[in-house]
Order: sequence, then structure tokens, then C-alpha cells
Amino acid sequence: MRERQGTSRGRGPRGTGTRRTGARGTGARGPSDGGSILPLVCGYAALALALVLVVAAATSLYLERKRLFTLADGAALVGAEAFELEDVRVTPEGPRVRLRPAEVREAVSDYLADNPIGVFEGLVLEEATSPDGASARVTVSAIWRPPVVTVFVPDGLRVEATAVSRTVFG
Repeated sequence: MRERQGTSRGRGPRGTGTRRTGARGTGARGPSDGGSILPLVCGYAALALALVLVVAAATSLYLERKRLFTLADGAALVGAEAFELEDVRVTPEGPRVRLRPAEVREAVSDYLADNPIGVFEGLVLEEATSPDGASARVTVSAIWRPPVVTVFVPDGLRVEATAVSRTVFG
């Protein structure tokens, strides 16, 4: 029998003598890796989703802390101005005022009751005092909740902000 030139029935490329197999993906190289990309894509998609949720929660926490600090800063400014004109004394360095902690706390409490910044969950006035008689220090705290609750971020945290303000004459 004579073999035809140019055909390779059951054989590899001309003249190699290797046989092709009928089953796809098997042969000299072993089993096929086809279809294994799906778990990899699913894994990366889950990782990307988790990363997006954590970044969204971190951004929300940062913005909530900035809002709380703005509130504390305004409250400290109100506390620093919690004096009567009769309390102002003239000294060789210029006019000075002596703040009283009770008056600072009362002025800050009134300011927070009218809270111009917005609604804070669990807003607490932790401290409102005048440590040196010339400045007011205010510490407020509130509860922050993430926009989307996940296993990667806690359900809520107490966020605290402290601000100091001083009244300056002249």
C-alpha cells in the first residue's frame, strides 16, 4: 500500500509520526486547564467588592469625623466667648479675660442644643472647660455607622473630636 503525499490521517504534522488524540486537551501535555479562570475571576471580583466597601466606610468615617470636628470647633469658639464685658481686665500686656469653666460649659451646651451642623447619632458633650482661664477646650463624641454593614467593618464606632479656642483682644 502506498501512502498519499500531503495527508496525515491520524498523524501529526507530516513526517513526525505523532498521533493526534480525539479528546480535546489531553495528550502529551496532560489534562486541560480550560475553565479554571472562572474561580479566579470570582475571587478577584469578591476582593474588589470588599475593597470598595472598606474604602467607602473609611471615607464615611473620615467625613463624619470632620463634621464632628467642625461642631467641636464652633462650640469651642462659643465657649471662648462665654464672658461678660465686666469680666475683661486691663493688664500691662493688654486686655485679658478670665473664663470660668461653668460658664463655658453652659454656653457650649446651649450651642449644641441648637446644633447648626446637622444630626449626630448619640452626640455627647464629653468636656467643656477652660483649663487656663484664657482658652476653652471642648470635646464632643458621636456614634458613626458605616454606610454598608460588612464583616470587614464594625457596626459602629464612637468618634471623638476635641477643639481649643482662645479669645484674643487687639
